[in-house]
Amino acid sequence: MKRLMNILVAAIALVFVVFVVISGLRMAFPLPVENFAEPGKSLPPDWNGPLGQAIWPAVQLHPGLTGVMPLTDGRAAFTARAVLAQEAASTIDAQYYIWQDDTTGLMLLDELRTAADRGVRVRLLLDDNGIPGLDTLLAELDGLPNAEVRIFNPFTLRKPKLLSYVFDFQRLNRRMHNKSMTADGVISLVGGRNIGDIYFEYGEGTHYFDVDALAVGPIVNSIAASFDAYWNSGSAYAANRILASATGEEIAKAAEEARETALGVGYQRAIEENALARRLQARNVPLEWGLGKLLVDDPSKGLGHATDDQIVVEKLLAVAAECKTSLDLVSAYFIPGPRGAELLQKLARTGVRTRILTNSLDATDVMPVHAAYMGYRKGLIKSGVELFELKAMREEHVERSLPEMLAGSASGLHAKVFAFDGLRVFIGSYNLDPRSARLNTEMGLLIESPSIAKRLSEQLDNPIFAYRVQTDESDALVWFENSVDGKTLRYVFDPKSSFVKRATARLVSRLPLEWML
Repeated sequence: MKRLMNILVAAIALVFVVFVVISGLRMAFPLPVENFAEPGKSLPPDWNGPLGQAIWPAVQLHPGLTGVMPLTDGRAAFTARAVLAQEAASTIDAQYYIWQDDTTGLMLLDELRTAADRGVRVRLLLDDNGIPGLDTLLAELDGLPNAEVRIFNPFTLRKPKLLSYVFDFQRLNRRMHNKSMTADGVISLVGGRNIGDIYFEYGEGTHYFDVDALAVGPIVNSIAASFDAYWNSGSAYAANRILASATGEEIAKAAEEARETALGVGYQRAIEENALARRLQARNVPLEWGLGKLLVDDPSKGLGHATDDQIVVEKLLAVAAECKTSLDLVSAYFIPGPRGAELLQKLARTGVRTRILTNSLDATDVMPVHAAYMGYRKGLIKSGVELFELKAMREEHVERSLPEMLAGSASGLHAKVFAFDGLRVFIGSYNLDPRSARLNTEMGLLIESPSIAKRLSEQLDNPIFAYRVQTDESDALVWFENSVDGKTLRYVFDPKSSFVKRATARLVSRLPLEWML
């Protein structure tokens, strides 16, 4: 009994010490009393600038409709952002989850600086979880007369930032996963790509398959309004209240050094030779027109206050439930959860052709997500869902349509593209997992685009870039690979994965982590 009492006293003492430490850290590193000096508001569309003049005739011919052009090649997606920054005459509003301190990240940051220097109002909203190493450069940008930077859900302890999770986990576990860029209030880029080399596919090494959409028309007004809501939200803080002040010309210097690297030379050439600028000048941007709608979480989700009618997941589930013929889902991270799995299985059982493409264990960059997804595979397959897992193509280069569609030569899936009945398509930041559903804020475009839906469907008809996952006569999972030489290979374990990796995934799958993945 005495020993038990000693253990109990020690446990209580430990809890007390932890409480005191956490409370002390919160007091030592508090959030600013005020988020920002005053709210901001988007300016009216500028139809007199180069972008406005290029888009205006097409918009006039399609009143009330959204014009979209998918950006499936990584370098094209990079150059589109650079072109929008270079051609903007009045405003640039951009929000991103990750902005990396690498070649493309530095080059695009310098494009924003250059735009601000010539008088364009630049507003940049970044999630604090995805900007390591950029504090000084962002402070410099924020210090420019025409630029302002705000930080979403900031870490009050800057170094080491991750230590902040120890004393502020509940708040910091919610992140802004949105990705958009709007120039002059007339043209927007929305999709799955963050800012960084790995998202823009160029050179050797690991890259992501991803998709963005260039959009014009009334939907741009919705994107601008959404940006304002996030810019003025309770989770956004002025950079000068979070970051130490900085002056000088470090952005220009770092970008110039980046451009002079072998990788940077290629990106700079891509900007100079890009087709989008020529098409804008010729007023000949290939757009597909149809009804479009912005699906976006209310920014109060970042504080845990959003209701079901304010979040993207409920809207997407409602659209999926209406499918009559087909549902094609491409999601880098896929954990349907009991509710999502039930819906997908119901659709498949009632004759709706339901197909899912996600990363294989070998291709994924977040193994715990794959571990949680593993438990849903058999149930989905038994109901008739067609399940595909992307191969990690790090060394081989084969003729493959979907990777070309999604981003060129790459090794991991990052896209989030859903096609409903071959008529409507969702392109955005939303993954089919609990984190996107309930923790992170998300956004995307729901657009009428039979051509994109058809392309996606055709690529899933005979995907040589992915394994088809099925069950055998003994109810065990098997993977089939269609190789380029026409042979079919069969695997009884997750292909190209080691025993240690498979065992680790199984172990992680037993942990109660799904709610936060």
